[in-house]
Amino acid sequence: MAQRTNPEHAPLRAAPQEAGATAARSANPWLVVISLSIAAATASIQQSAVLPLLPRLQESLHASVTSVTWAFTVSLLCGAVATPLFSRFGDMYGRRRMLLLTLVLLVGGSVLGAVSTSVTTLIVARVLQGISAAMVPLAIGTVRDLLPPEKMASGIGVLSATMGIGVGVGFLLSGVIAEVTSGYRVVFWIIAGLALAATALTALTVHDVTPPTGGRPDLPGAILLASTLVCLLLAISQGKSWGWGSGAVIGLFIGAVVLGAAWIAVERRTAEPLVDISMLTHRGTVGASLASMLLGFALFSGFTLLPNFAQTPAKAGYGFGASVLGAGIYLLPTTILMLLVSTLAGGLIRRFSAANMVAVGAVLAALSDVWMVLRHDHSYDLYITTTLLGLGVGCAFAALGTMAVEHVEASKTAVASAVNSLVRLVGGSIAGAVTSAVLTSDTIANTKIPTLHAYQVSFAIAAVSVALAAAFAAFFGWLNKRTAASADAAR
Repeated sequence: MAQRTNPEHAPLRAAPQEAGATAARSANPWLVVISLSIAAATASIQQSAVLPLLPRLQESLHASVTSVTWAFTVSLLCGAVATPLFSRFGDMYGRRRMLLLTLVLLVGGSVLGAVSTSVTTLIVARVLQGISAAMVPLAIGTVRDLLPPEKMASGIGVLSATMGIGVGVGFLLSGVIAEVTSGYRVVFWIIAGLALAATALTALTVHDVTPPTGGRPDLPGAILLASTLVCLLLAISQGKSWGWGSGAVIGLFIGAVVLGAAWIAVERRTAEPLVDISMLTHRGTVGASLASMLLGFALFSGFTLLPNFAQTPAKAGYGFGASVLGAGIYLLPTTILMLLVSTLAGGLIRRFSAANMVAVGAVLAALSDVWMVLRHDHSYDLYITTTLLGLGVGCAFAALGTMAVEHVEASKTAVASAVNSLVRLVGGSIAGAVTSAVLTSDTIANTKIPTLHAYQVSFAIAAVSVALAAAFAAFFGWLNKRTAASADAAR
């Protein structure tokens, strides 16, 4: 009997096997999962490792706060554009080739960052590094092709969780380097070395299961998407300094709306679009997309706010005057728990469903933010917060990858995963801009130190974000389950 492929509730299974797929599967697929997890974690490290170094970058490169902040934001921005573009390239030219290309660009960007002597060079380096964010959907597509159905959720869960793990490791890496050096270049050299090792490991272990399909890239869609995000993020990040009512800021917001509308129009008319707009509104994926964007916002808010809070001198009336390494140690529970939870993801998803896992994880993450709003006077408050954040984000991100693809046709796996990664990176990019705007708009008199109230507002915004993520995941999980049950009853 032929197996159904109803796009509203396609079974979670591997893509149709082509010639050679059986051989590829027989070559220890978990070695491939481990290799891709290492590569994805390395790509995530570059997203956070630069954050603790921003003051040093400002001093070493004689740059403004805004300029060096863009060294962080531009990586997320480029990742948001590169994710759907390279996912499409993966279908056209082969995922293995695109995985290796993103890793080579990560090596090149890291080396360029290590030798940079100006903000311009550094930003170019961060652009090259940011492209490596496309690795996650490429890796998820590879794993879904490779693993049998009963192992797929575990494999995707491990891959999905590596993003948060890498972010935590990035902070620890910067902290250790900050303790033993006075510059920033060593961090970039270490990332270059890790990326080079990940490139070699990927080249040795990863092979395409399905052949490339060919086609044409949607470059106009990529340009319009990048322009939309630049206008939006620039308006948010510069609102305080330029004035929220200024012509420049209002013009940027209007530009973001106009360019965004043009992007949607172009994508709907393009035969092979950068982003399948229907996938954004697909009943099987819209819940995962909304949850992913809101969780991305909360995760990057947490990883931005918590280290800064910990490093604030106690004379400000809050904070602990921690070193960069000390701030990274506060985040250690999050990193460890995300890794542990990801290893249990497969069994938990089979028992409770991916949507319920995302909802529960989002609730725990919301509690971590609420705790920081209400309790922040002792070191153990930070450890309680990062423990809740690790459990919550670990559960949610380990299941998001499965939730994003389990209700679409197997042939749409890469597209659905790319859309999910795109909206997560957009959420993270907006988080950086919003957090910066809130903290810089409410400072202690005659200083540039944010007030305690500014942090409480920022944590409250993050709490609302993940609470909404929990609601969306629960509702659309219930809706998809009911739709599937109705379809089965009709047959």
